[in-house]
Amino acid sequence: MINRPLSYVTFSVAAPVISVIVLALLAGLYRGIDAALGLIGVGFIAAAIIHGRNLRVLVAWARQPIGTPAPQGEGLWGSVFEEIGNRFQRECEVKERLSAELGRFQQAALAMPDGVIYLGEDEVIEWMNPMAEQHFDLDRRKDLRTPLPNLIRQPEFIAYLASCEYAEPLVMRSLRRRDRTLQVQVIAFAGSRRMVLSRDISQLERLENMRRDFVANVSHELRTPLTVVGGFLETLIDGMDDFSREDIVHFLTLASEQSNRMQRLIEELLTLSALETGAPAQIDEEVDAVALVEEVMRETELLSAGRHTLQCVLEGGGALRGSSKELHSAFSNLASNAVRYTPAGGHIEIGWRVSDEGGEYWVKDDGIGIDPAHIPRLTERFYRVDRGRSRETGGTGLGLAIVKHIVTRHQGELRVDSELGKGSRFAMRFPPARVRPD
Repeated sequence: MINRPLSYVTFSVAAPVISVIVLALLAGLYRGIDAALGLIGVGFIAAAIIHGRNLRVLVAWARQPIGTPAPQGEGLWGSVFEEIGNRFQRECEVKERLSAELGRFQQAALAMPDGVIYLGEDEVIEWMNPMAEQHFDLDRRKDLRTPLPNLIRQPEFIAYLASCEYAEPLVMRSLRRRDRTLQVQVIAFAGSRRMVLSRDISQLERLENMRRDFVANVSHELRTPLTVVGGFLETLIDGMDDFSREDIVHFLTLASEQSNRMQRLIEELLTLSALETGAPAQIDEEVDAVALVEEVMRETELLSAGRHTLQCVLEGGGALRGSSKELHSAFSNLASNAVRYTPAGGHIEIGWRVSDEGGEYWVKDDGIGIDPAHIPRLTERFYRVDRGRSRETGGTGLGLAIVKHIVTRHQGELRVDSELGKGSRFAMRFPPARVRPD
């Protein structure tokens, strides 16, 4: 539509009136005063009819759906319709822009990783995003316009919401999902309105618990051998002349074993730290799988010292793409565990096979076995099924955690099958992309 200047609109209003007056004056000059008054009356009646008709058109248009174009008109009413249409179009454009901005804001709120709830008067829910539904087990289809305290009945949350002191967030545990911990922050805005933000910190809490357990376990694992070494040294210093050479050698041998245990623990901690932090490693080497298995077999024979029956099974050869150092560490870890937890006279099988599904390295034994309830946690740091037996065999509790990280870095998986009292089978499976058959 064209925006008319104000002078044009004024002229459009005045022109018909001026025309009637001029015609009346001319009629009065030639026909007399009665003719002039009659002409003026007829003019005003015609104008009233025209204005009435255009008013009806205007009212009918106002009742049409929003967006219906303004009607067309002549003269004064054409200008009026045009101005109303222009004004309406500008308002529609402003409304569309505001609606688009609101839509983008809602899309951003919907995509937020945190929960968002808007509360109106009397703490009634006006809007929430899907993450808030998950955090508080709410349903937008039926919970809108419902007071939030009626839905979340935890006393600490109700007290926090009513306190109006929101400087510090509230940490609360979900009633329906006890494994979920939420951090809730309330923000007041626009008078009595409030916004409730929620964040799932369950993973952070678990990581913090793991960190505390890790520090406690490392401290305990180091304190025990240090106590042994310190005790032997103190005993020898205080009574060197009271012990025979054989006793002194025995004490120093035990102290050396504990020192080696601490050294292994520190080395494995450094290895695990490098794996967990994603330290770069050469994982695109062509590793001869058969040669690696045979090397691990020789090391296992030395570790067993004839106490077990060992068997090496090779079903295909080929190369395994990865880090030779990391793969050797993982392969030997599984083999040494089998030696530690298989009584003398037991049988241990170390094998490698290649198939269409990729490559598989396994270690199988008929040792003490593992209760299936413990299997999901075997790869946790310092997790032990039997702590006393693990320390007797010299284990650090980090071997399987290292194996799990290495096999994951090589896009593989660790499979554990075991039965208490009947033995175990640990297998590392690698995808075809990591294996090049002969």
